[in-house]
Amino acid sequence: MLKQLNLRVAQIAEQPTIATLLSVGMRVLLSLIFILAGWQKLTGYDATAQYMAAMGVPTALLPLVILTELGGGLAILLGLQTRLVALALAGFCIISGLIFHGGADPMQQTMLMKNLAMAGGFLALVLFGGGKLSLDGERR
Repeated sequence: MLKQLNLRVAQIAEQPTIATLLSVGMRVLLSLIFILAGWQKLTGYDATAQYMAAMGVPTALLPLVILTELGGGLAILLGLQTRLVALALAGFCIISGLIFHGGADPMQQTMLMKNLAMAGGFLALVLFGGGKLSLDGERR
């Protein structure tokens, strides 16, 4: 019964209109946290720089972090170079998760798992691309 249900969900998801909506939804949901985080770092530049320094990360990297989060988030949202940007953001999620959330504190462990889950979502975008309603315009 579960196998049949799984097949039915796959059939529905593969319908062109549904697949298009799912690909847009996937990009929106994955991009929002990066767009908001990049904007927050841009508007709270000094506080972010202090936090990075406290974690042993050179503050000279902050412009690159903002570009990665804000620019990468916008690129994913628009479906621009989706596979390449998604791969870069998957790596960013893993690296930043280990640097900033690698502690033994349960909340930090949860944040690390959030980063790893986002990396998994980005790897799905690497596999499937931006979809039909993207600047990439992929048909898959």
